[in-house]
Amino acid sequence: MALGNDHSDAEQHLERQYLERTVNLAVRNVADGGGPFAALVVTADGRVHEGINRVTRDNDPTAHAEVVAIRTAAAASANFDLSGAVLYASCEPCPLCLAAALWARIDRVYFAADRHGAAAAGFDDAVFYEYFDGARPELLPVAHEPIPTSDLPFDAWRNNAERTEY
Repeated sequence: MALGNDHSDAEQHLERQYLERTVNLAVRNVADGGGPFAALVVTADGRVHEGINRVTRDNDPTAHAEVVAIRTAAAASANFDLSGAVLYASCEPCPLCLAAALWARIDRVYFAADRHGAAAAGFDDAVFYEYFDGARPELLPVAHEPIPTSDLPFDAWRNNAERTEY
């Protein structure tokens, strides 16, 4: 993926600066005992929100740098919808992080290193991609077991006139 194929030189320069910043944050996070990943969410208003990998620090398997940056941006924006935002990551986002970016309505994602570089360093997400491609269903068996009350939460949602759509 080439940076900013459809952007001006100034925009491409800014994109590279953001990616360089994520790489520097990731290196610093390693020095601080964290994982080698960092991310930025630049919201539509131009504010920059940082995230570093906090998986081992927080004992939270979902505390990937991209997720942390998305959480930070959403909290600072007081909005779970980050439409207009761009996610910059030091490494190719894994399926968890891509899903988080989709749920946050992030407009675009740029990354520096790819999944092959991560695998060479011991962070191999290939099996997750295989799972989502349907090639490894045994990794996490999932079964639909409907019960008579299965739809009650959805009925409650539809009937709640004060709900916040998302």
